[in-house]
Amino acid sequence: MAAPKVLLIAGGRSPEHEVSLLSAQGVLEHMPFPTELAVIAKDGGWLLGEEAFAALGAKVAPIGRYAFPPPLDWSRYDVVFPLLHGRWGEDGTIQGFLEILGKPYVGAGVAASALCMNKDLSKRVLAQAGIPVVPWVALYQGERPFIPFDPPFFVKPANTGSSIGIRRVEHYAELEEALAEAFRHDQKAVVEQALSGVRELEVGILGNIFGEASPVGEVRYQAAFYDYETKYTPGRAELLIPAPLDPGTQETVQELALKAYRLLGIRGMARVDFFLAGGEIYLNEVNTIPGFTPTSMYPRLFAAGGLPYPELLRRLVELALE
Repeated sequence: MAAPKVLLIAGGRSPEHEVSLLSAQGVLEHMPFPTELAVIAKDGGWLLGEEAFAALGAKVAPIGRYAFPPPLDWSRYDVVFPLLHGRWGEDGTIQGFLEILGKPYVGAGVAASALCMNKDLSKRVLAQAGIPVVPWVALYQGERPFIPFDPPFFVKPANTGSSIGIRRVEHYAELEEALAEAFRHDQKAVVEQALSGVRELEVGILGNIFGEASPVGEVRYQAAFYDYETKYTPGRAELLIPAPLDPGTQETVQELALKAYRLLGIRGMARVDFFLAGGEIYLNEVNTIPGFTPTSMYPRLFAAGGLPYPELLRRLVELALE
């Protein structure tokens, strides 16, 4: 059987556009199958061929040449890899488009993508299933805020990633400004209680109905929280793989990640993030399109477990075809 041909779609209209391009560079460098690239510019237009590859290293965000890619012959591709972080890429929208086209694609489907992207709804499903999550409250823009716990807490847009739009609030006087920042990115905000003495743990999942868990990693940093600059600036964070945990805690984290993966109906891949505080484990969030940048945890976790980057990508393409 001939090697499958892959179309990698990167960029996107979300604030995570640049992160997506960095992820695309990593995937293109290690992909074991013939791959072509399409880049969605920040204006929503599409770049193909040489223009798409040029966009990866462009210092100025390019303007998309096509409002919709009429020259793109979708029948030429066996698998689509939507590497679009954030809104309009990780939230089920591009997945619905690919479903209409009937094209196999890497990663979670429409419902699971949308559910995991919405921090409020995913927490409700997880909590109902008995998976521990940090206390939170959801607010729509225009509602009068009522927070049933005292500061400090975190204010987040309900539907963003890469820590975009997040503020740590130490005093109630800071709440209005933090909500205004969150509502710049979404009409719904999530306010989460801050934990003291927290350790941040991450585990990768690979598979369809029956996933397999990577070793557990830990992220350490000096910033007030794991913000955008800390995540994507080399040297700002220390990634410990495997995390220095007792075997029982590591096994519990992996089991909770696999339970959440199956419960939420995810396929292909996910990175599941946890907090460890006061001896208690809390599931923070589930990322259905984890980063593939040089500082990203997901490929590193599986490499530490004996699955090199190219083989990880091979498995992801095979899972999409499956």
